Amino acid sequence: MALASVTMNFPFISTHNNYHNLSSNLTFSSLCTNNNNPSSNFSPSSLNYIHFSSSTLYSKQLTVSRNVHRQTHSTKNHKIKVICARSEPLKVMISGAPASGKGTQCELIVQKFGLVHISTGDLLRAELSAGTDIGNKAKEYMNSGRLVPDEIVTAMVTARLSREDAKEKGWLLDGYPRTLAQAESLERLNIRPDVYIVLDVPDEILIDRCVGRRLDPLTGRIYHVTNFPPDTEEIKARLITRPDDTEEKVKSRLQIYKQNAEAILPVYLNIMNKVDGNRGKDAVFEEVDSLLSRVKKEEQDANKLEKSEITSTQVDIASSSKDWRGIPTRLNNIPHSREIREYFYTDVLQATQRAVNDGKTRLKIEISIPELNPATDVYRIGTLMELIRVLALSFADDGKRVKVCVQGSMGEGALAGMPLQLAGSRKILEYMDWGDYGALGTFVNIGSIGGKEVEKQDDLFILVAPQNAVGNCIIDDMRAMTDAAGNRPVILVNPKLKDLPGSSGIMQTMGRDKRLEYAASFEICYHFRLLYYAGTQYPIMGALRMSYPYPYELYKRVDESPGKEKYIPLATFANRPSIDEMNDAFEGKSRNQEKKAVGFWGFLSGIL
Repeated sequence: MALASVTMNFPFISTHNNYHNLSSNLTFSSLCTNNNNPSSNFSPSSLNYIHFSSSTLYSKQLTVSRNVHRQTHSTKNHKIKVICARSEPLKVMISGAPASGKGTQCELIVQKFGLVHISTGDLLRAELSAGTDIGNKAKEYMNSGRLVPDEIVTAMVTARLSREDAKEKGWLLDGYPRTLAQAESLERLNIRPDVYIVLDVPDEILIDRCVGRRLDPLTGRIYHVTNFPPDTEEIKARLITRPDDTEEKVKSRLQIYKQNAEAILPVYLNIMNKVDGNRGKDAVFEEVDSLLSRVKKEEQDANKLEKSEITSTQVDIASSSKDWRGIPTRLNNIPHSREIREYFYTDVLQATQRAVNDGKTRLKIEISIPELNPATDVYRIGTLMELIRVLALSFADDGKRVKVCVQGSMGEGALAGMPLQLAGSRKILEYMDWGDYGALGTFVNIGSIGGKEVEKQDDLFILVAPQNAVGNCIIDDMRAMTDAAGNRPVILVNPKLKDLPGSSGIMQTMGRDKRLEYAASFEICYHFRLLYYAGTQYPIMGALRMSYPYPYELYKRVDESPGKEKYIPLATFANRPSIDEMNDAFEGKSRNQEKKAVGFWGFLSGIL
């Protein structure tokens, strides 16, 4: 049978906290990639079990600009499994508020898994004691009562991570990064954990733990007046209360921790696992142990699967797109969950940001899932609008003035109108929630498509699904706009720029070659579509994905058991693969093998 491709679309997204439930057996699967960093050999991870709360997911940029507060202590949490192949040792980050039990869990993790425990406090003391350059710089700040800058702390951490024992045994970063700037520094250095563990403890419990905490100045051991009293009266007599362990100071520290944790969360959201820390240490570690053990087991299973499914004649995907978190399953389930939609928003955003940062000025996003496909009855324009909002606010957070452009009515008189896909889109954009900081009208403005819309203060333009209509062509207006924009980025989101027939059924021919040449001048920075058997939309056979600047990745969907599925990588392609190339990959043929007629597999129906 032949494969067909279908454009992906998302469901309508309310600006209110009305979230759809995420199935508990929803999975994400992909083959993660190695980061090309010879100095550190850091690479993304293998199989990660990710614990999401039922709160909405959101990007780092949205968090900053909209200051959206999401509840993270949901009683109904859903687990998402990411499947990747990893040959390197385990890399773990653990975070928790003061008195959350983080130190105890670190000791247990190191004992069980043999990871190198890295604490910034220990590193700083070691650098000071050794009198290193980093230690001396840190000492200058400490002696003057100032905080040690992030770049110095990050330098200490990266130097420790680059040592052989950390590379060979894996590492456990204890309480670091603590700020968004630190997290972003690690991201720029391609340092990313396999799992990000967050110990979740109610505030009142944390305050009680801190206020009742006592320090043995002789041994440095921590006790608690009720939960963990000392063994002897001699020890009890010399215990002291640390200056920071007063209720007022504890509340202040908790507030600072929460602010930093909320800022960091989007960076590691896809690998975050929240653990209930309001239990005994053994019960908490039982869950942590289970999590990390599953990661190691799934690594072995994934490596076996890789060997059996990927032939030696196919290109390994492992060097393609970094930080790709897998393909979400159950994409034919409508409506999609909030988590899935935000998942794709982030993937699109990251690819687009990379392209813009590399100086690309004519970009195109093609994302095709059922809820973003206007040809289906599940198309939801609100999903497209929220994707636009994520892009616009994110670039606005970077200080850019963004103009979101929706094409206006086309034609004249009785023939005037606009594509049905865009009907009402401008009003939706105007009435959407753009945050509490007045982004709309300042850093984000809404306009039409055309040269007159380009103003001197505009830094970047996002064109919402520009498309030709019957008897009318949007390309002339687009060309006028890009000419006026000059070297400023213009981003097309799900454009449809093929010529359409007029009312007489005759294609527009005058200047057609030039129009198509102009449409092709936009470089694809993100592409995702599902593949189906020809003439059907069920079952999904696989997916094709490209995220700038990495190659196209072809995945095959596999049923594991009733109700469970996953995606496995088949091949990568430097350019968009042809129908024959994808069919060959699905059949396990070498790309050098002579092509033969293969019946239904000889063609794919769909738009590629």
